[in-house]
Amino acid sequence: MADHAIPHFHNDPGVPVIRVGVKEFMCMGASPPMDHPHIFIDMDGEGEAICSYCSTRFVYDASLGAHAVPPACEWSATI
Repeated sequence: MADHAIPHFHNDPGVPVIRVGVKEFMCMGASPPMDHPHIFIDMDGEGEAICSYCSTRFVYDASLGAHAVPPACEWSATI
């Protein structure tokens, strides 16, 4: 299986805001097996977005690249 090209983020820590360095990404809600359907989010010209499934608020921060703050919210599949 190919690795995903779009960054995936989750909110296992339960933080109110996740800062991300990309405007197109997937929200998983939580890590598997407790994840919700992976929701594609495109901030477009906006600086923030809210996941329509889990209500996690994402705020854009260009300095982060494809990463998140807190870093624990970045999904990395281990095989």
